[in-house]
Amino acid sequence: MPETKEELFARVSALIEEQSLTKEEVLTYMRQILEIRAFEDNIAELLGRAVLKGASHLYAGQEAVAVGAIAALNKDDLITSTHRGHGHAHAHGDSVAETEQEKQTHYNKMMAEVLGKSGGYCKGKGGSMHIADVSHGNLGATGIVGGNIPVAVGAALAQKLMNTGKVVLCFFGDGATNTGNFHEAMNMASIWDLPVIFIVENNQYAMSVPWKKASKLPNAADRAAAYGMPGVVVDGMDVLAVRGAVISAVDRARAGEGPSLVEAKTYRWYGHSHSDPRAYRTREEEKEWRARDPIEVLKKEMAALGWLGDEELAEMTEVVDGKLETAMEYSKQSAEPDRAEVNTDVFAPVKFTQGDYDRDKQLRGKIERGEISREISYAQALSEALREEMKSDPSVFVMGEDVGLYGGAYGATRGLYEEFGEWRVIDTPISEATIGGAAVGAAMCGMRPVAEIMYVDFTPLCMDQVANQGAKNRYMFGGLTKVPMVIRTEGGAGRAIAAHHSQSLESLWTHFPGIYVVMPSTPYDAKGLLKAAIRDDNPVMFIEHKMLYKNNGPVPEEEYIIPFGVADIKRTGKDVTLISYSRMVLRGLEAAEELANEGIDVEVIDLRTLNPLDMATIVTSVRKTGRVVCVTEAYQNTSFINEVMARINEQAFDWLDAPMIRVAAADVPVPRAEALEDEAIPNVGKIIAACKKVVS
Repeated sequence: MPETKEELFARVSALIEEQSLTKEEVLTYMRQILEIRAFEDNIAELLGRAVLKGASHLYAGQEAVAVGAIAALNKDDLITSTHRGHGHAHAHGDSVAETEQEKQTHYNKMMAEVLGKSGGYCKGKGGSMHIADVSHGNLGATGIVGGNIPVAVGAALAQKLMNTGKVVLCFFGDGATNTGNFHEAMNMASIWDLPVIFIVENNQYAMSVPWKKASKLPNAADRAAAYGMPGVVVDGMDVLAVRGAVISAVDRARAGEGPSLVEAKTYRWYGHSHSDPRAYRTREEEKEWRARDPIEVLKKEMAALGWLGDEELAEMTEVVDGKLETAMEYSKQSAEPDRAEVNTDVFAPVKFTQGDYDRDKQLRGKIERGEISREISYAQALSEALREEMKSDPSVFVMGEDVGLYGGAYGATRGLYEEFGEWRVIDTPISEATIGGAAVGAAMCGMRPVAEIMYVDFTPLCMDQVANQGAKNRYMFGGLTKVPMVIRTEGGAGRAIAAHHSQSLESLWTHFPGIYVVMPSTPYDAKGLLKAAIRDDNPVMFIEHKMLYKNNGPVPEEEYIIPFGVADIKRTGKDVTLISYSRMVLRGLEAAEELANEGIDVEVIDLRTLNPLDMATIVTSVRKTGRVVCVTEAYQNTSFINEVMARINEQAFDWLDAPMIRVAAADVPVPRAEALEDEAIPNVGKIIAACKKVVS
């Protein structure tokens, strides 16, 4: 039964009183809803005329959720958004803007970004699915369903660690509640009582799949019980109802009582994307939902209070139309991005000084001459690096599975828990994706997380978060954010633990722009490179080798870091250039010593960092020796060493006196049996054979 006038008045009056709302505030919500609708209808028209290219997922019909939820926030709170994020971006941007001119500027930048123009929020690099305004608390939208949920957890963790009192709103659709990210993130947020509110915009369909075919439960909010948090269902077509529900969740979060899940039942007017014919929906269903248009719902509510008449609404609509025209004119006048911009914003600026380079060179010289007497293990070197950086910078913290009292997989974090406490050395659930995503979110909010993934074999489980969010956010958001995070992990064979714990998967990570890849071979390198990684403003994949942790080596007691992109010549020679990294450097050195007895002088180059790659040192050596052997423990098929050889071919081909040879792991899963494992990966004999062949 529809509400009577008396019932409507009573309900709305109660909402207004409960939320202490003024007429001006509610008029603002109406204006924001109208502006989002105008924006989305305009985008739909541009898509229909093929003026706008690319994917664009429209928010029309769901406006009450974004406007109502964001109206419950303070100006300095944060949000994360989705591929259907124009509404979130506008409600947030309009709410934090102080003047009418700032509000118009925000609208202009949103429109320009969707159209891929240089005047957009992200200089046209993000587009419709990746609008962000990080400096004002919008941590960005993502094109990966559920990809923003772990990021929101990390952002909320940062607020808790920094004691800011801020909360994070995390928007996502009903489809995302069936992803692993959702469940991992809900659990992690719950056990740590993080100040995050999860907003499920249940628009009834994940692309074309109805909710009833995707879940046994009638409500996504019912899932909150599994994580010990409140789950609330609210009318997502009523901005006042949404605001009221989110206010309660925000108050709870600010009080330190942890996260909440708010499910807003809503409906999108358009298809999943422009190409979607909506054949899975009936006209009757669409008509039923359109009868509850958020504009009409709020219009009736305000009319019941005598706060909005037809004339006033007409005037507001006229102003909205003018704002849209201004945004379109701004976008038309905004230039296409300069082609030279294609390579900018991938990495935050390098902070290494000439003194860092000089000190590294001097210390390597001392090590070569035997002038550094202190020797510690590879694991101790890592531990020293972590301890020193945590002491000097309170924004540095460690997180991962078993990193606390247990000390991590190989003991590198042992003792840190007792020294720094449970909120600087944080034990996590087994949740690789959310460990990676939480590191991204915390880094974007001013922290410097060092997240441990126990084995490199497990890093594909967090690949979306680290590669699609962490490594790409700076570029997609126009260079206006930084993501200073480290993923520590270990790889390689040698312990006879078979295929799931013995791989060398570094080439997976060198493939992605926006992330550095570091693979130290000695205690000296491990300490200096880890300190550099923690201080760097970019994501770093820091891969250690499981067979190196007990190796001892000289490490100076003085302060030092090792700049990225500087290879180390571990042994000079004139006949063959042997290029490697990680444990294979040590096998290369063994091979070189044996070959020296046969009159073959091998120069051994330790890359130390794969990205950035020090091609200058490589080319100089190749010009001297004319012969190249490249060694890697990774699979021969598409290993990173193949990229090294390709670059040598491009930059030093004229100095090659023989074809290059690679020594790599067999293209088989790493076997358990020791004899088979040794056969599958490079050994000293195979390296010697390759060097002899290249000089023969």
